[in-house]
Amino acid sequence: MNRWTRDQMAQRVAIDIPDGAYVNLGIGLPTMVANHIPSDREVVLHSENGVIGMGPAPAKGQEDYDLINAGKQPVTLLPGGCFFHHADSFGMMRGGHLDVCVLGAFQVAANGDLANWHTGAPDAIPAVGGAMDLAIGAKKTYVMMEHLTKSGESKLVPACTYPITGVACVSRVYTDLAVIDLTRDGAKVIDMVEGLSFDELQKVTAIPLQRA
Repeated sequence: MNRWTRDQMAQRVAIDIPDGAYVNLGIGLPTMVANHIPSDREVVLHSENGVIGMGPAPAKGQEDYDLINAGKQPVTLLPGGCFFHHADSFGMMRGGHLDVCVLGAFQVAANGDLANWHTGAPDAIPAVGGAMDLAIGAKKTYVMMEHLTKSGESKLVPACTYPITGVACVSRVYTDLAVIDLTRDGAKVIDMVEGLSFDELQKVTAIPLQRA
């Protein structure tokens, strides 16, 4: 089965981010989107630890570990960018000032419920971080994740079995197989990896799909 690489997934997300948008990129896969923002667009990237105006990842050897994102990865700062107290950063997140956030996930339910911080394992350390604030505070919440778990189970599910991060907050999911909008009328496939048929995609997806 053909799959998009992680860079291709990030590029596909970046295509859908409009000029002038204020965007938070979550920990993990979503951080790669910063490297694929089209050069003719002004997109202001935010990180919950208190950075705004980030650019792509620094070149090897040019890392400054006093300038990092929420995942502790070194970042660059574009002209006009700045860093500030994380309380101010959470004020931006909770105040509805972000147009889009792109988050990773363990599961996304058909109704847009998000589970992205805990597998429900016993004695695991609670660490939801700012994900719940982002999922609800941003005007649009996108998820970027592999379509299947390592054991081959669909991450798109009828209902989340892991602890919920946000309720009915995800509007679009980008996987290594497809781009799927979650709407009141159901899950609608708007793009698929080349060579994959709709029927093949449905077989590996645990929720009913519609052609957009």
